Amino acid sequence: MIVAAIDQGTNTTRLVVGDVHDGLLDELHRESRITRLGEGVDSRGKLLPVPIARVRNALSDYRRTAESLGAERTLLVATSAVRDAENGEAFLGEIEWSYGFVTRLLSGDEEAELTRRGVGELGSATLLVDIGGGSTELVLGDFHTSLSLGSVRFTERHGDDPAACIDAARGLLPHLEPEDAVGVAATITSLAALDLGLEEYDRERVHGHLLTRDGAYAQLERLAALPLEERRRVPALEPERAPVIVAGGAILVAILDTYGLGAIRVSERDILDGAALAAAELPEPEEGATPPGAYTCC
Repeated sequence: MIVAAIDQGTNTTRLVVGDVHDGLLDELHRESRITRLGEGVDSRGKLLPVPIARVRNALSDYRRTAESLGAERTLLVATSAVRDAENGEAFLGEIEWSYGFVTRLLSGDEEAELTRRGVGELGSATLLVDIGGGSTELVLGDFHTSLSLGSVRFTERHGDDPAACIDAARGLLPHLEPEDAVGVAATITSLAALDLGLEEYDRERVHGHLLTRDGAYAQLERLAALPLEERRRVPALEPERAPVIVAGGAILVAILDTYGLGAIRVSERDILDGAALAAAELPEPEEGATPPGAYTCC
């Protein structure tokens, strides 16, 4: 079955279209756009009109792409920014009405579990780390949690001050005793690309890279020392990720230090892959169930 999945995060809106067969995803198309839906949510408690417009522009294109590739189901999962916003559920209702997507507002625990599903089998002593824009998910064996620390949230609170971000993150991390770690999402994959010295981002080279604690800290120091406009020009770093990468890198360093981890294995499979598998389990759409106008909105 060909499905589409959309991860509506705090900083990015991501799409994957693929064929799901026997619980495996054969990817046909993947793309990501930085839409910064969570801009201002930490301080104002609601989704703002300009970020919503950026998301809607991306979703309009994603819908056309999914339809052109023959997707039979489309599932959009929403995470931290939508959870924290007083108008988050209304936003998702508007998305369902406008685009005909099935939407799910994930709790922190559900987000962690769907990430684990996307990554695949992990050892019982392997810590799964997902640093997002508004929250960070940690999974270890039967334990999973979602913490209110993320690259966008910490940038708005602490700016480009690595020490402040590291101290704040350490204060929120629970007591855990992992033996090793796997990391997902754009903060970690971006730092891996920089650690590899890539001139252009390469998913195949990033996937499976062992990012050491020293390597992560070196990239954090390098990025924090650069003015924002220079940071935007760093090879293999998406320019629109430059404003929040210092805070995200500081969170990663805090996690590695707190748990005594010398390195983290990087994975390109994450919650988006888990959402695609979940999309294949959706019931067949009922004829006439989509509200009028769902496919005519901007």
